[in-house]
Amino acid sequence: METNTRTTTEAAPLNSPRIQGAFGTAKISVRVYGALSAAALVAVIAVSSSGHMVNTFMWVRAVLLPVVAVLIHRLTVSASRGSRRAFERVSALAVIMPIAIIGVDLIPGVCPPWYAVMQTVCMLPIVRVAFITRGSALRAAFPKGR
Repeated sequence: METNTRTTTEAAPLNSPRIQGAFGTAKISVRVYGALSAAALVAVIAVSSSGHMVNTFMWVRAVLLPVVAVLIHRLTVSASRGSRRAFERVSALAVIMPIAIIGVDLIPGVCPPWYAVMQTVCMLPIVRVAFITRGSALRAAFPKGR
């Protein structure tokens, strides 16, 4: 994890209630994403246990996405402590992940419709993080002038 703190003086202070509130909401959203991803993993296990077909793609994604939730949460915490690099990574991942996950699920034959819907629901909190990281509070905390 990146431990460097901000050095720009024109940035809003990270301890302001508005900025910490935005980071708090982002952290909660990432936790909700983690819980939904874990529920998706449990669903895949249940479907597989009941004798229905679960392909390798579904297993790999169902196992990896809760792990990714932990990593994104750590990045979000690091960003809330002042790491510009962590903030930029969270901001980028919050945009790329939903597009990639939902886009792949839309390819015919990759996964059943119930799984695609489940993965779309899992991405909703990450979409929220994308809006939060592009909001005025966090833009003020991490201005682009560098």
